[in-house]
Amino acid sequence: MREYKSTSPGETEALGEALAAELRPGMVVAFFGEMGSGKTVFTRGLARGLHCEEAVSSPTFALVHEYGGRPPLAHFDMYRISTWDELDSTGFYDYIDQGYVLAVEWSENIENALPEDTVRVEFFKGPGDDERTLQITGATIHEDFGS
Repeated sequence: MREYKSTSPGETEALGEALAAELRPGMVVAFFGEMGSGKTVFTRGLARGLHCEEAVSSPTFALVHEYGGRPPLAHFDMYRISTWDELDSTGFYDYIDQGYVLAVEWSENIENALPEDTVRVEFFKGPGDDERTLQITGATIHEDFGS
C-alpha cells in the first residue's frame, strides 16, 4: 500500500491519470471512501489517462457509464447494490470479460465479488476542503507524487 497526498481536485485527477498507465484490460479499480471524497474526480483522471474523450460524471442514477478509451472505461456506482442478482444485472462481470477497465464507486457494497487482482483506492478527506489522502493497494503510481 502506498499513500499519496492531494491538495486540489487537479492533483487528484493527476493521480488518476498516472494510475491509468498501470492498468490492463479487465482490471478493476475499487474505490472506498465517503461521499464527496474525490472518487469521481479521480475517475476523470483515469479517463484522461485512458484517452477517453467523453466527459466523466457520477453514475449515481445510471449505475454505469461507459467511456471509450484504450482500453475502454466503465464507471460503476454500487451504492444501491446489495445482492448478487443486483450486481449481476449491472453487467459487472461482462465488462471485465470484454476487457474494460472498471472504476467502481462504493466498492464496500460488493467487496466479496471483487477479483483477486483488484486495485484498491481508499479516499480520506483532509483538514482543508480540497485536501485528500489516497491509499492505493495493488498498483504503484510511477510519477513524482508524495508518499
